[in-house]
Amino acid sequence: MKDSQKNLSDFTTGPRVLIVAAIAAVVATGAVAAAFVLLRLISLATNLAFFGRWSYATVDLGRSPLGLWVILVPAAGGLLVGLMARYGSDKIRGHGIPEAIEAILLGQSRLSPKVAVLKPLSSAISIGSGGPFGAEGPIIMTGGAIGSLIAQLLPVSDNERKTLLVAGASAGMTAVFGTPIAAIMLAVELLLFEWSPRSFIPVAVASITAALERELLHMSALPLFPFSGSMEVSLLALGGWALMGLLGGLLSGLLTQLVYGCEDTFAKLPIHWMWWPMLGGVVIGVGGYFEPHALGVGYDDIAALLRGDFVLRAALMLLAVKAVIWAVALGSGTSGGILAPLLIMGGAMGAALSGAMPAAAPGFWPLIAMAATMGGTMRSPLTATFFAVEVTGNTHVLLPLITACSVAHVATVLMLKRSILTEKIARRGHHIVREYRIDPFALTRVSDVMTKEVVSVPDTMTLHAAVVFLTRPETVHPSFPVIGADGRVLGVIDPPSVMRWRRAGSRRGASLRELMAGAKIALAYPDEYLADISDRMTTANVAHLPVVSREEGRLVGYIGWKDLMRVRTKLQTEETQRSGFFSKAAKRAKMNAGPA
Repeated sequence: MKDSQKNLSDFTTGPRVLIVAAIAAVVATGAVAAAFVLLRLISLATNLAFFGRWSYATVDLGRSPLGLWVILVPAAGGLLVGLMARYGSDKIRGHGIPEAIEAILLGQSRLSPKVAVLKPLSSAISIGSGGPFGAEGPIIMTGGAIGSLIAQLLPVSDNERKTLLVAGASAGMTAVFGTPIAAIMLAVELLLFEWSPRSFIPVAVASITAALERELLHMSALPLFPFSGSMEVSLLALGGWALMGLLGGLLSGLLTQLVYGCEDTFAKLPIHWMWWPMLGGVVIGVGGYFEPHALGVGYDDIAALLRGDFVLRAALMLLAVKAVIWAVALGSGTSGGILAPLLIMGGAMGAALSGAMPAAAPGFWPLIAMAATMGGTMRSPLTATFFAVEVTGNTHVLLPLITACSVAHVATVLMLKRSILTEKIARRGHHIVREYRIDPFALTRVSDVMTKEVVSVPDTMTLHAAVVFLTRPETVHPSFPVIGADGRVLGVIDPPSVMRWRRAGSRRGASLRELMAGAKIALAYPDEYLADISDRMTTANVAHLPVVSREEGRLVGYIGWKDLMRVRTKLQTEETQRSGFFSKAAKRAKMNAGPA
């Protein structure tokens, strides 16, 4: 085996990942505790706001004794959230996931203690007062804040802090829904911005720990929304799955545009943003008065949709009211999650269209539409697929789910430049790229891009002669390798090195061999990979490296930053140039025909 390949491995992960994984287990415990408290707070706030009693029982908001006064409850909740955001932390505004992404990519994965406390509290008030949100966004933000805070107390790197933040977020989602696989996939597709064991293993440990602790706390029965229905596989069924996926993608695009249209409208109001949640609360109250099912987390609605309880008119009413009040509420900047509302709106669409789709078990088409809408809106098709399987406990719907989610993903990727999660970050002036690719420097050797025809200078050249050589009009390169009598490289001469020697008072007649005696030189070998070379050039603070053979140490090439950039040009060429059998055959025929 070549020397350059002895230390190469598939992954760069070392034993330290075990330490980070152990910390992730502790983070998961904190996230589970936060999820338990958040769910209890939501129940308490709901009972206090709509029934005036201290209770943690699940309630039907349609039976509230407040009558018309129910319209003012979400407005009061919005006012409290606005005050908390203004005088506490504005990081609690929104649904949590964009803020977590922003902290990961732009804030060194650092979240403040204020966020860990105020996010669940504000979300409990918002959802408990009728806000049409789920608990997953707030707990993702809260769990991430717990992971970040624990990491900030320990001697960890920025990447390890990011991993622990995401571990807390994944554990929080697992604690709320009992979906460890979907939580891990959410981390991979949306939060980690990498795919490697150093991040995957701690996140998996956190999600598994959260799932176990959730069971010990008896937080809720699993699966959360039991569903055993299915559909026979056929070409007609495949067409139906794809059609529902397309409709879910279109609904995702419409909802995204609606949310940010509402946000733009609020931004034009001549009042401080602190008051926006209260105004949004008025709209929520009016909508909830006519359709109480649209208020709150709506887990009962999801279960009812999967049972097939919603008829056409009721499903359309739920979809319309939920979409409007949800978009207005998010646009106003109040605190709450998007996952459960997406499930409800997608499920309502599926229920409304069930009569026009191929025959299937009751609740089948609402389930497919739920997953497609979630996957399309979040642009996380694998997360949506596994989430739907885990919350229903039904593995027989994997094929329909992945079909619909993939089609929805294609639709939203082609239709919208950014998702509902990244649009908010883009509006703050930051660009997010969600395509994971292998570093081309890790796959390209020096010999693939180096300059092989190298102009060198002898070590007998004097300092004066070197100055003359470098300043000649015909000298087009900034640096040149210096070669000894035995053909080995002694160093590199360039204008900065000449200036250093002149300032140090070196004689004009001193040879380059004398000037370079004892100096360390950075070299490259033809079989090395560019990932190592780029690091070496940065560490040595040089723009070029001589390339020498391992056996004899003789000069065989020269490599600089410009050569490294050829890799990017090669990638662009691979993306844009298209060729196939018929195009190549036509080209050969044209060449053989010769000039007309």
